[in-house]
Amino acid sequence: MDGFEKQGLNDDDFGAKGSIVSAFDAFPKSKPQYVTKTSGGGKWTVAMLVISSIFLWTELGRWWRGTEAHTFAVEKGIGHDMQVNLDIVVKMNCGDLHVNVQDASGDRILAADKMAREPTTWSQWVDAKGIHMLGKNEKGKLDTGAGWHDEGFGEEHVHDIIALSRQRARWAKTPTPKGRPDSCRMFGSLDLNKVQGDFHITARGHGYSAPGQHLEHDKFNFSHIISEMSYGPFYPSLVNPLDRTVNPAIVHFHKFQYYLSVVPTVYLAGSRFVNTNQYAVTEQSKTISDNQVPGIFFKYDIEPILLSVEESRDGFFTFLVKIVNIFSGVMVAGHWGFTLSDWVREIIGKRRRSNGGVGVLGNKHGFDE
Repeated sequence: MDGFEKQGLNDDDFGAKGSIVSAFDAFPKSKPQYVTKTSGGGKWTVAMLVISSIFLWTELGRWWRGTEAHTFAVEKGIGHDMQVNLDIVVKMNCGDLHVNVQDASGDRILAADKMAREPTTWSQWVDAKGIHMLGKNEKGKLDTGAGWHDEGFGEEHVHDIIALSRQRARWAKTPTPKGRPDSCRMFGSLDLNKVQGDFHITARGHGYSAPGQHLEHDKFNFSHIISEMSYGPFYPSLVNPLDRTVNPAIVHFHKFQYYLSVVPTVYLAGSRFVNTNQYAVTEQSKTISDNQVPGIFFKYDIEPILLSVEESRDGFFTFLVKIVNIFSGVMVAGHWGFTLSDWVREIIGKRRRSNGGVGVLGNKHGFDE
């Protein structure tokens, strides 16, 4: 103890002071005069908090979205019927158009008799640049009243698709024509055979023999706007590849051909699911001679496979374990980073003092002469 006192040290400086709670503190704190404060420690603390917040937000978003698994399988059972939904505007009078379906089984369906047809004006559906403009909300975004949503062209997740599919299925109202109607809107759903087929729109008296119904060639104009083209149950809120398509005809004898490959699809999220169809499409439009049939042709084929898209999400306890691991990893990495940076700073400081400092007797070069 004599050596302890000779060094000028006092037991009271190392003892706990204050309330009785601090006296029994299992982890007594050092005195402020024995603690070295550095700006580097604060910077590392702030960096650790920022990095932890970024990782936490990323992990929270990943957990909320879940993970999606895509599996393909041969479709089980025998399919018989399939519904097709079409909403199209053609720049011709309704009485001058024929709509028919011819499938691989040989059946011919007079689709025009089963679809609603209403006169309209072309200018109410496209703007001066030829862009689909039916209905705009207060933000200037496209809103046909049939459930269009702003994220239509972005990537959707399974839970979003299932939520959208539960919205009310209804067709948008045809705007009141401004001036003399010059176009025809045809919309509705048809029940077709689940086989390869051809859905086509032609002019009256062309494509099918119909006595006394020949339409003059100068009235041909198959410019069209597709607002809905889907297969399966009608979910107007789900956007398909041909939705919002605007395709103008250059000449009277113009032929538009769309080749569609339809894939039955089921979306699964927990106990909820949606049965629908997706399709890929390629398009070819060209000018034809006057001895060919102009029009709009949808050639579709049904793939014999089933695509299953299932969304899963980790349990909340698993999510908490991942969060704890993230914070622990950031703290360990931050501690090592602070230790290494402090060691490097100390080494650099020693070198500067040894190179530029003043010796005990005189300058760094030795004694003064």
